[in-house]
Amino acid sequence: MVTDPWQAPDAPVAPRYGEFAPPVSPDQSAPHPYGSYPGGPYPDGAPGQGWAPPPKPGLIPLRPIGFGTLLGASFQVLRRNPKATFGSGLIVQAAIRLITVVIVGLVTFWAIDRIDSAPLDQKDAVTAGSLLAGALSAIIPIALSLIASALLQAVIVLEVARATLGEKLRLGALWRTAATRLWPLVLWTVLLTVALFIGVAVIAGIVVALISVGGTAGFVAGVLVGIFGGLLLAAVSAFLYAKTSVVPSLIVLEKLGVRASVVRSWSLTRGYFWRTLGVLLLIGLIVQVITQIITTPVSLLMGIGASLIDPNGAFTDETTYIITALSLIIAIPVAAVAAVVQSAAIALIYLDLRMRKEGLDLELARYVESAAQGGDVPDPYLVPTAPGTGYPAA
Repeated sequence: MVTDPWQAPDAPVAPRYGEFAPPVSPDQSAPHPYGSYPGGPYPDGAPGQGWAPPPKPGLIPLRPIGFGTLLGASFQVLRRNPKATFGSGLIVQAAIRLITVVIVGLVTFWAIDRIDSAPLDQKDAVTAGSLLAGALSAIIPIALSLIASALLQAVIVLEVARATLGEKLRLGALWRTAATRLWPLVLWTVLLTVALFIGVAVIAGIVVALISVGGTAGFVAGVLVGIFGGLLLAAVSAFLYAKTSVVPSLIVLEKLGVRASVVRSWSLTRGYFWRTLGVLLLIGLIVQVITQIITTPVSLLMGIGASLIDPNGAFTDETTYIITALSLIIAIPVAAVAAVVQSAAIALIYLDLRMRKEGLDLELARYVESAAQGGDVPDPYLVPTAPGTGYPAA
């Protein structure tokens, strides 16, 4: 074992994480080298045993994560490796926003021009076709958004996992590694989106059917179904969100398929459902509050500024373009920070669950120690799978 060059030769050697300190003889007058118990170095006059603090090779101490540490580490990810984390978020959010503005904007401009130039007898048909084209144009940005969001989530999961081990990867290395698990993650994101869309469509269809029946009874029934159906959908969504929250981390770090990841996520969150849900909702709320604090005053100032610069509305189009550009300049970095923080929180929840239920903190400590000594050690995040099943071995 390598000794500390700054430590005196006769000083006691500090124990590693998970080991007890050697007892001190009762007749030794020196204080206990690893701390003391309340009321004195030794309870009831017996020799005491100290406990070494958990190692912290990187982002977090290798122990089950408290909420304060989890919240702080979610933001610390940005500061520790800003080029890889904030840079990735900025690239992804900028691509999503710009592609959406360009595609939807161009199609909308074309549709409005087509409707304005259509003959009166064809106005209704042209309007219907233009609206359909506008709706279809949104499919491309939505699809690209799903892919880009999945890529960003994979990048942040990898960054949190490697940062916990004290490693620091460049943006290019993170993206190349994340790309190998991109399509399972995209499939999972699509499944979540489709499930939510089906739930909303079913409730909306029932409400419309009840209201179309006519009469006060149908209207009241439609309103009640809309309210209670919305609450039920929100409750089911929250439940599934918490139970499957670590699926992205399982797909990326343990290299599982979508189905195996869902089963394992369900198992990992068992007994920690309310804690997981509470952490997710609270971090989401904090991020949204910070976002609104930044964006709301900026929006108000831009509206006031536009009124002062162009009070008569003589340059309506130019003013609209300027406000849109300024809004994007503000919104893109804010959205990048929010996406990185929330993705990092999900990755940290995964680490916390495995530390609490599977002793991952000890595996990570062994990995760090072996890597420091130049040993060839396997990836500590991988879990052996049962042959031919793709599921973790029992």
